[in-house]
Amino acid sequence: MHRRSLLGLAAASLAAPAIAQSPYPDRPVRFIVPFPAGGGTDTWARIAAEGMQPNLGQPIVIENRGGAGGLVGTEAAAKVAPDGYTLLFTITTHVQTPVVMRRFPYDPVNDFAPIGRLGTTSITFVVGPKVPAEITTWPAFAAWAKGRDLSFGNYAPGSTGHAFAMLLAEEAGLQAEQIAYRGETPMLQDILSGAIHGGFHSMAAAGEMMRVGRVRPLATAGDRRIPALGEVPLLKELGFSPRFSFSGFSGLLAPARTPQPVLDRLAEVFRIAAAKPETHRRLLAVDTMPSYQDPATFKAQIARNLREWTEITERLNLTIES
Repeated sequence: MHRRSLLGLAAASLAAPAIAQSPYPDRPVRFIVPFPAGGGTDTWARIAAEGMQPNLGQPIVIENRGGAGGLVGTEAAAKVAPDGYTLLFTITTHVQTPVVMRRFPYDPVNDFAPIGRLGTTSITFVVGPKVPAEITTWPAFAAWAKGRDLSFGNYAPGSTGHAFAMLLAEEAGLQAEQIAYRGETPMLQDILSGAIHGGFHSMAAAGEMMRVGRVRPLATAGDRRIPALGEVPLLKELGFSPRFSFSGFSGLLAPARTPQPVLDRLAEVFRIAAAKPETHRRLLAVDTMPSYQDPATFKAQIARNLREWTEITERLNLTIES
């Protein structure tokens, strides 16, 4: 019995170096996307995954886990084994949703190790067939909408789209019910069907519908016009407040406590993918600005966005029930 135990320990000690030296990754890697398939976050995640796969040497599987403005998928990603095989591809809702819902099932900064930022994009206020077809500009919409009961969708409670829709109604003096969705795809479907009047969308999710005229872009947030939308003005050009200039991110994170060699490998593969001409081409095709950040810079932005969003929500009392 004693001899058998010693033999077992010896075998285990011999096996340990082989396990420790096993190359990463030696099986497929999973990206949790905390929104449904077809939306902007899903699109950016797939661009990143397809750019990383050749250098990573393993398939990357996208798992869409929407719900609660991104909380469901993000909380799941925070709790997985920190071995580099399950990662989180997310957007600025990572810091926004818990602040606005006043519920923190994860720490946006300390529960994750940033791998890299992929890009940034502006969101655009669009209307659909529930608004008369002849209305194609913001001034025309504002005049038509005065005194009406409107419905504005948002792709996640607590998101930039949610806050901007509320701010737009407030600053324009409009009465608008705010309706939350689990991602851009179901929200876009309701705009197209005439179930709601409009809302803020990314070009990644709704750009094609804007280009073919199924939805009408009236104004864009951010500090720079979107080239594909021609003369569609910025909200700040229309006299709205600088609050519409808030900018966010899309990028890849790992759970905290992931081994540093694994993080270093992922960061290098992500950096190479983000720099590829094909990645730039695909991002620009959905009007997303390639804007890679390394892990340290990306972590600083996440912390900064958390502070900024906390200040915005407190100043405007932007809270929702979870």
